[in-house]
Amino acid sequence: MASSPLEILRKALAHRTKREVGDSTLRPAAVCLLIYPKDGEYCILLNKRSEQVEHHKGEISLPGGAKDPEDRDALDTALRETEEEMGIRREDVSILGELDEVATRSRFKMQVYVGTIPYPYDFEPSAVEIAEVLEVPISALIDPSNLRVETRWEEGRAVSANSYAYGRHLVYGATARVLEDFLGVLAEGTKKEEH
Repeated sequence: MASSPLEILRKALAHRTKREVGDSTLRPAAVCLLIYPKDGEYCILLNKRSEQVEHHKGEISLPGGAKDPEDRDALDTALRETEEEMGIRREDVSILGELDEVATRSRFKMQVYVGTIPYPYDFEPSAVEIAEVLEVPISALIDPSNLRVETRWEEGRAVSANSYAYGRHLVYGATARVLEDFLGVLAEGTKKEEH
């Protein structure tokens, strides 16, 4: 019997070394990439940030944010922020592993935890922080027609990066880099399962 994406991810994440961002001047932050089955396919939970938040107004992001002084560690940050933003209780999150760290243009060093939640789930998004909840099927992310490549000038050189279209939304920047890493791990793990 074929393994579920959750089992594939758990194995794949256990057998890889995450890349770390070496810049100690960046502020620590952490996010949760939550994957769960909905309507016969696996989805990733994203949100559209409100215009009232301090950073990344109106952008599509993963639940998470900056480390608070009282957070024990990065996982504590990710779970606290996910509860504050989406109303997902920390005890309902099962962590599968970690992806590579990502530096954001707003000068954060983001640790990324992959997890799952029971579904259906009664999300309670923060009215202040979250404008919209997005449940994005993995199939939409791997569909080549939804992939966009953007080239921007950064420090005098052209830099190309992937972004993902989903409905009327565009996922770009650090969130798109996390999704790209996630899809690569899932693809690699799936390939190993098939051999």
